[in-house]
Amino acid sequence: MFAAERRQLILEMVRANGAVSLRELARVVQTSEVTVRRDVRALEAEGLLDRRHGGAVLPGGFTRESGFPQKSHLATAEKTAIADVAASLVEEGEAIVVGAGTTTQELARRLARVPGLTVVTNSLLVAQALAHANRVEVVMTGGTLRGSNYALVGSGAEQSLQGLRVTRAFLSGSGLTAERGLSTSNMLSASVDRALVQAAAEVVVLADHTKLGTDTMFQTVPTDVMTRLVTDEPPPHDDRAATELQALADQGVQITVAGGAAAAAGGLDGMGGRRPRRDSPVPVQRRGGPTAQLRSASPLSDAGERERERARVADMRRR
Repeated sequence: MFAAERRQLILEMVRANGAVSLRELARVVQTSEVTVRRDVRALEAEGLLDRRHGGAVLPGGFTRESGFPQKSHLATAEKTAIADVAASLVEEGEAIVVGAGTTTQELARRLARVPGLTVVTNSLLVAQALAHANRVEVVMTGGTLRGSNYALVGSGAEQSLQGLRVTRAFLSGSGLTAERGLSTSNMLSASVDRALVQAAAEVVVLADHTKLGTDTMFQTVPTDVMTRLVTDEPPPHDDRAATELQALADQGVQITVAGGAAAAAGGLDGMGGRRPRRDSPVPVQRRGGPTAQLRSASPLSDAGERERERARVADMRRR
């Protein structure tokens, strides 16, 4: 495994678990603790985690927010896959709102090909990605520029969204849990995101697996307001992210896994039926393959059931 791959995996483990020992990191990345310690030191120098005696922890807790340079290099392949799926949800002639973030920036690059589209955004990065799209109209909010994420925030941004109505809102954030929904570390950004949500008939959250199970200070999209989550498939070792996905689906959020399956776990089952019972199978359509059966997400009652669930998911991947 190359150093960059090791460090990305180390960072994902720390983000998923909050704190991880050097011994556990060395076991997962299959290298020595000396090498892992060197990797952790390099990641700390970039401000991505903090070293502790015998391990590494997520820096800053609820108030920690990485700057744009750090975010733009995290989970880039996953964000690209998520953006591809999210763009497929947008139809010609729609009016949508797109929030700030590196994942929504990737989405904007793909929206440039959708004719007749109107995009309302508070993100300079989203607007820049669409600046040369002749068939897309871009409407920017007012507000005060927040340099760390190139977004317009404050009362000016919120007031410009009053009275607005669009079909969908596409939002990202710093963390996502089934208990609180989407959250962010900055109060001003959270206020604008909530205003974007109020303007939309449907809310689509874009979050890679490193944000699942992470809770930050300010709630932006409660779980019961979230229509759909577009994410990537958590790695096998990330039990925390998989548990959050199950809990979100159990609360009725439609979950689409980029690069694999699309599971409609709330409202309709994706095939025109009623919401399935908690103990009934939920149809999961794999792209380019037959429909598979995945049990409706609910907390697993014991370790044996959890192990059988992992084996079933592994078998589906092999197919």
